Amino acid sequence: MEKFDVVIIGAGVVGAMIARELSKYELSVAVIEKESDVCMGTTAANTAIIHAGYDPIPGTLKAELNVKGNKLWDELAFELGIPLKRTGDYVVAVGPEELKEVEKLFERGKKNGVVGIEMLGRDEVLSRLPYINKDVSGAMFAYTGGITDPFQATFASMENAVMNGVKLYLDTAFEDFIFEGNRIIGIKTNRGEFLSSWVINAAGLYSDFIMHKANLHPEFKITPRKGEYYVFDRNEFAISEVLFPTPTELTKGIMVTTTIHGNTIIGPNAHEVPDKEDTSNTAEGLEEVFRGASKLVPEIVNNLRHVIAIFAGLRATGNARTPNPNVDYHHDYLIEANPNMGILNLAGIESPGLVSSPAIAKMVVELLKDSGLELKEKKDFNPIRKPRPRFRDLSNEERAKLVSKNPAYGRIICRCEYVTEGEILEEIHAPIPARTYDAIKRRTWLGTGRCQGAFDTPRVVEILSRELGVSPIEVTKKGDSSYFLLRKTKEVEDER
Repeated sequence: MEKFDVVIIGAGVVGAMIARELSKYELSVAVIEKESDVCMGTTAANTAIIHAGYDPIPGTLKAELNVKGNKLWDELAFELGIPLKRTGDYVVAVGPEELKEVEKLFERGKKNGVVGIEMLGRDEVLSRLPYINKDVSGAMFAYTGGITDPFQATFASMENAVMNGVKLYLDTAFEDFIFEGNRIIGIKTNRGEFLSSWVINAAGLYSDFIMHKANLHPEFKITPRKGEYYVFDRNEFAISEVLFPTPTELTKGIMVTTTIHGNTIIGPNAHEVPDKEDTSNTAEGLEEVFRGASKLVPEIVNNLRHVIAIFAGLRATGNARTPNPNVDYHHDYLIEANPNMGILNLAGIESPGLVSSPAIAKMVVELLKDSGLELKEKKDFNPIRKPRPRFRDLSNEERAKLVSKNPAYGRIICRCEYVTEGEILEEIHAPIPARTYDAIKRRTWLGTGRCQGAFDTPRVVEILSRELGVSPIEVTKKGDSSYFLLRKTKEVEDER
């Protein structure tokens, strides 16, 4: 039974950023994740926005960490090879009443310390966004807003952590704590016990379950809030901006936005659900998303036939049953260290959790330091994680050089997204190996185009089978029992 200085529960973007930040120090760190890959929970299904920081309530951790996190992303993207575009974003008002609300948001942004925000009049908005609803009354524009790839942000951060000594354990589910008196000295999992001096709870939707196992915050509960989305074929319908509607008390609203891959997506709506695994889409929810997006961009009505995918994600929204007026987990993060017990909890990390994640990681390090954990910087820490080639983004000359070195880059597996066998092989044999179809999909964007994997799936199953040394029947879509194949056709013939 190995002992670590720190065990992190959860390998979403927050857990990955914390792992990388801790890998800068002379510490033994382990990350456990119940799924077959990193980035399979809340991080895997969101709008991928780098929020400027005008939305959170002033004085909250959300507001502070959003603004701090936004400033960290340029250096982070450079070091780790994470795609990042500072597109700016618009909050659009339709009608005079909404304009009053956007003006309040503008003032909130100034209180939060957001730089580069301005109010735009109706004529200026129509000039910049000719496809916007003609009833627009104005908008706020935030220069520091942007878009990224949450998958790459998570993989890159965790890969860099692994490169710097962190150990990652997948398919490893937390079950309980190991106590010595009132002190936590380790955890029990489905794959054995892990001893540690500190446990960091970054379990997203299940962070309340873990806190309750430590007999902490019994009043706190994660209530999943589902958001549904449409994805459009970028070759048929595409915008290049990030558009928010006027927000409500419950949500930032149904967006129309570009993505780092060039697709336009619309969504999300916001509905509380009881099941932490319920990522199903509903006819009612999708209709709500369509109506909301059409209010911003009426042209969407004529482009529904160009939808190529739908999906849903769950926000880890925190709620607390407490009479304390100073406690508002519904509008803020819960981040606190308990040095007597040796646990640090992060809960209710919903939007803007993605943009906040590097600032959250730095806050965690400071909390651990203040709680007595000795932090000695490594002399050999390497902050650079070089991104792997993406054939689609290369010039013809660059492609030819790559193919001459490795012919596998000359074999196109995914026609829609122009993903090659060489890219797939790189990911299967990466520091965090892609062992399932969806793992390869998240890393390369294979199977996300018009045909949604209809062409590439048989070839990917064949490649995974060959490279992992398993039968094609053992290859899965996303781990567990998500097999593509039941048995060989020859076996069916033999039974006749």
